[in-house]
Amino acid sequence: MKEIHTEIEIQTSDERVWDLVTDFDGFPNWNPFILRAEGKLETGGKLKVILQLPDSGKMTFKPTIIKLEPRRELRWLGHLLIPGLFDGEHIFIIEQIAADKVRFIQREIFSGVLVPLFARKLDSATKRGFIEMNSALKTQAEKK
Repeated sequence: MKEIHTEIEIQTSDERVWDLVTDFDGFPNWNPFILRAEGKLETGGKLKVILQLPDSGKMTFKPTIIKLEPRRELRWLGHLLIPGLFDGEHIFIIEQIAADKVRFIQREIFSGVLVPLFARKLDSATKRGFIEMNSALKTQAEKK
């Protein structure tokens, strides 16, 4: 098992961050990491997600939403080909830390037999993608 964890503080409301993170149609306008996402925003909903890793090609996943708690948490679980080979549980958490300030946490827990083969790329390109998305989210959320 392997985990990537990033976080950033954003001077805005939890509602504003939630709206941006769940407005899949708006991703192409600001998100450098998750270029597109489509599907039903509901627990059990199937998504199609297109990622752009820094210095790498695009990747398409078809995860399932496993947790949806408005203004707090969104989780989806995806698999490469079959479960157990290379699985990723992507997690967005929004924590209210002041009246108009939140901590945005983006994590992913990877499991499966192929994870050791991709560990270096996960630590570099994938983590950098998370950081770039967090920064772009902060910029977009703090716009007046």
